[in-house]
Amino acid sequence: MPEQEREDSKMIRKIIHIDEEKCNGCGLCAEACHEGAIDIVNGKAKLMRENFCDGFGDCLPGCPTGAITFEEREAPEYDESAVKAAKERKTMNEMNHEHHEGGCPGSKMMQFAQNEVENAPVNTGKPVSRLAQWPCQIKLVPTQTPFFDGAKLLIAADCTAYAYANMHEEFMRGKVTIIGCPKLDAVDYSDKLTEIIRNNDIKSVTIVRMEVPCCGGLQRAAENALKTSGKFIPWQAQRYFLVSHRSEACWSAPPDASEYPFPPASLPCDRSKRGTLQFLSAR
Repeated sequence: MPEQEREDSKMIRKIIHIDEEKCNGCGLCAEACHEGAIDIVNGKAKLMRENFCDGFGDCLPGCPTGAITFEEREAPEYDESAVKAAKERKTMNEMNHEHHEGGCPGSKMMQFAQNEVENAPVNTGKPVSRLAQWPCQIKLVPTQTPFFDGAKLLIAADCTAYAYANMHEEFMRGKVTIIGCPKLDAVDYSDKLTEIIRNNDIKSVTIVRMEVPCCGGLQRAAENALKTSGKFIPWQAQRYFLVSHRSEACWSAPPDASEYPFPPASLPCDRSKRGTLQFLSAR
């Protein structure tokens, strides 16, 4: 229950207290509260969602009047999942608001009809797009959204669609595709991918990457995300040689493996080949 106190999980714990007489309504505490527990109501700061308050007190240093203090009392347990869900709703609302107000339309959430995308005819003489949703950049997609529900997730390096002509038909068809480049974005995708896999009913994960060192960051992020998401998915690894148009399996794991099955640090693959793609598939 995203923004309601859960009466069945109350406990004695540390939580903030706001002295309304001292509060001048500046709003600094509401901005400092990363969890969104505080609102400004009638010119005064109020703790509106007690189950959103983690008790760390990020709001205390910003208060110019000393109106915020700690107290220990009976309060609902901190609900991290509700906080994350509220943040996602806020992000989506802001992105859609920017679009309607003339902001970047590339941030507007869109999900395309699956039947149209998957069943579009192939032999028409023209390539058919299999992109199932928008946006597709890892940095732009929210961690929880309807198009991830029951999805087969494709995590692809930016360059793969340009290097492999049959990308849409062979890999994107029937999947939700998200793309990124750890070198250009200069970011570790591990945390975001973990939240995507953890917070949604993802049915399978496929990684498509170029055989270049910088693409290793995308693969490692996906592996770390699967390890820390709490979900177990057996992995298969396959390489595709762009020049000779052949593929070969270079690693596989039994479905009944007792530990999370990932390829060893050194795969038995010939990395001297130029222009290769490496496909890692989790089913």
